[in-house]
Amino acid sequence: MNSRKWVKLFLSTLVVGGISTGIVGFAIKWNEYKHLFASFDVKEIISVLIWLIGVGFIFSVISQMGFFAYLTIHRFGLGIFRSVPLWNSVQLVLIAFVLFDLVYFRYQLFAEEGESLFSYIGIAVFIFIFGLIVAYIKMKQTNKEAFVPALFFMTVVTIIEWFPVLRINEESWLYLMLFPLLICNAYQLLILHKLIGTK
Repeated sequence: MNSRKWVKLFLSTLVVGGISTGIVGFAIKWNEYKHLFASFDVKEIISVLIWLIGVGFIFSVISQMGFFAYLTIHRFGLGIFRSVPLWNSVQLVLIAFVLFDLVYFRYQLFAEEGESLFSYIGIAVFIFIFGLIVAYIKMKQTNKEAFVPALFFMTVVTIIEWFPVLRINEESWLYLMLFPLLICNAYQLLILHKLIGTK
């Protein structure tokens, strides 16, 4: 990838992150912001939108750091294991391990007495299903060997990128960061082969 294509990817992902966070932010905190729309307080709405877009830019940069880190790790993995099926098997094991940890450790650390495990499992299942869908699209657009790496990136790397808000476990921030990360990660994954002209 040359510098022009990298800049194009960086800027377009930045826009995707800003817009998605703006939309998600108003949706998640609608009870907090709906009075601004009811009173048509344009100045305040724009102020909140600019703040959300700025936060989205930060999420986008985190997403891009994770993406390029994974591209490097993927090359190392292929070099170490010297076999695509073996490296894919390792990634599948890591996917299962990280999803289990996401559920188990969050439940152990943050669950209140009598709280159901379902909500903790639900969010892991959602990430996994979203990853499956994106990985399937990537496979159809490129080749079958792309499925497992795409699934790994969309699950394991997204969860690692999401870690800063996982530690504080504040619900609105959990979703405010998760959805833009998933969108930015999916965008980068599905646009990369188009930018560099490979399948």
